[in-house]
Amino acid sequence: MLSTDEKARYARHFSLSQVGLEGQEKLKQSSVLCIGAGGLGSPSTLYLAAAGVGRIGIVDPDCVEVSNLQRQILHGQSTLGKSKLDSAISRLRDINPHVIVEPHACTFTSENAIALASSYDIIIDGTDNFPTRYLSNDVAYFLKKPNIYASIFRFEGQLSVFAPHLGGPCYRCMLPTPPDPGTVPSCAEAGVLGVLPGIIGSLQAMEAIKLLLGAGEPPLGRLIHYDALQTKFREFNLRRDPECPLCGDHPTIKELIDYDDFCGIPKTSAATPVNDDPTAITVEELRDKLANPSGLLLIDVREPWEYDVAHIDGFHLMPLTTVPASCSELDEQARTQKIILLCKGGVRSARAQEFLAQQGITNTINVLGGMDAWLRSGFEASSR
Repeated sequence: MLSTDEKARYARHFSLSQVGLEGQEKLKQSSVLCIGAGGLGSPSTLYLAAAGVGRIGIVDPDCVEVSNLQRQILHGQSTLGKSKLDSAISRLRDINPHVIVEPHACTFTSENAIALASSYDIIIDGTDNFPTRYLSNDVAYFLKKPNIYASIFRFEGQLSVFAPHLGGPCYRCMLPTPPDPGTVPSCAEAGVLGVLPGIIGSLQAMEAIKLLLGAGEPPLGRLIHYDALQTKFREFNLRRDPECPLCGDHPTIKELIDYDDFCGIPKTSAATPVNDDPTAITVEELRDKLANPSGLLLIDVREPWEYDVAHIDGFHLMPLTTVPASCSELDEQARTQKIILLCKGGVRSARAQEFLAQQGITNTINVLGGMDAWLRSGFEASSR
């Protein structure tokens, strides 16, 4: 039953035939699990809470950083350095004290996903990496729950609802195999306009509310694409793949798998990558080498804006896209110097290393974990 305060709060809903008092009570009895409290999770959870969805679970292990605030409107200046979950709980309770917010301060993994998701009605995928997208898809399939998918990139976003139990395809039907690691730049690498995830995340909340109410038509078998620069929505048909290894006629995936391995993500420690490769070094080994950099050619293959935010003194900027044109320049130096390659996480620098090897330049060393690992280790960095 709704309290007097709740009836006043949701008054604008009651005149909607698709909601009304009965629908509002249904929302109060409903639950949604949002994976991620970032750019997509922020508007999703804010609007779910405002709408009166009774129980909202949030999975996120991270803390609030200043670079989040451009798009992650769940957080603010006062919560910098705090966990995103603490920040989210405070903000959502301020939006609606009648909503229960359940924090899950962990990474969504094969080991905990079933336990985390089983008690919720709907899963919202607010992540930005392929292993978790496949994981959330598979969990939703096994639990027979809708998975509201979205992704963003620069000025574009896309959205769909994957729910084979409701007659639609799954994420694997749309993307049977993941792209090679490093071939799709992250938002940090490619950039994203801050308002874009607000639009797409709000659409995720809308689809969740529609499903909970049983109102309207969810985009089952449809991928909605939004181009912010052109202010255009386009729709692409998605079909269930009878050969899909998960929801197809002869499934081969019967349980959750190792999603990092499936997506080709190397297994390394979060703090210090394991180094069993003679052509790679850890950030600790890099620090030792920088104490006497004679004979070293230090190259940072990130983008200029990344270099400006934080870089290691002594490294020369050479964005990955410019490496092919710079090979002749490298040839002269490469005869006598060892080349150390650095990027954000070690993926782009590994691609640069591979390209250089194809050109006969083999005396290269890749920094495992890249600038992320350097900063996590507390080592000094400069900025412009």
